[in-house]
Amino acid sequence: MQSKKDIRTRIAQEKKQHTTEELHNLSSRLFSQLEAHPRFQLAKTVLLYHSLPDEVQTHAFIEKWHSQKVIVLPVVKGNELELRTYKGADQLQTGSFHIQEPLGTAFPSPASIDLAIIPGVSFDRKGNRLGRGKGYYDRLLNKLNVYKIGICFQFQLTEPGLPTEDSDIPMDEVWTENGNVTSTGRQC
Repeated sequence: MQSKKDIRTRIAQEKKQHTTEELHNLSSRLFSQLEAHPRFQLAKTVLLYHSLPDEVQTHAFIEKWHSQKVIVLPVVKGNELELRTYKGADQLQTGSFHIQEPLGTAFPSPASIDLAIIPGVSFDRKGNRLGRGKGYYDRLLNKLNVYKIGICFQFQLTEPGLPTEDSDIPMDEVWTENGNVTSTGRQC
């Protein structure tokens, strides 16, 4: 099994093989399928993320849905993620790691989040997630009782599987531009 460091290096190299336009197109394909998911359709409050250039692109998806659903985005606060409501592109500021983060105060009711859509450097078909290595999402998701869908590009899947630790929080489903790729039995 590859080390986490080797997987991160491999994925970074693979991302460089794709143009910005290709990543946008793959992201659009992924989200056009995911928005038909019953959990997304029923969700009133959705935890998302404001993507970096090498991640599944969320900006257009957030803009499309923020007037119909409460969209909550993370803000890096020390070693933790604070959740804030997205109120429009003009209410963002550059935060840690050059991520655009919402202005305002902490989201008052994390228990009301119906669905979490989570990024990752890599996932496997069992729902395991490899992040950037700081543990932000694992610490956050450990505090939330929410259905979790990990999203990535198909080339970010690691087979036969990822190395895991006890502190890693698995996803309920993993989606790529090819749809749901998990084989966990936790679906819907």
